[in-house]
Amino acid sequence: MTDKKITVEQTGSAIGRPERQSRTLLGLGLTRIGRRRTLEDTPAVRGMIAKVAHLVKIVDEK
Repeated sequence: MTDKKITVEQTGSAIGRPERQSRTLLGLGLTRIGRRRTLEDTPAVRGMIAKVAHLVKIVDEK
């Protein structure tokens, strides 16, 4: 496993978005605007962030 971490913050609402995007946010552990999560920096997580890039921002990479 990798020891690299990435912190993402939700900046946009899932209301009115396609169900696929809402579920991607849930998969990242983001449920409301302003919520932050620190996740392992894996290709799968990076792909999920890319799918909802307009709703999240990367706060910190370590």
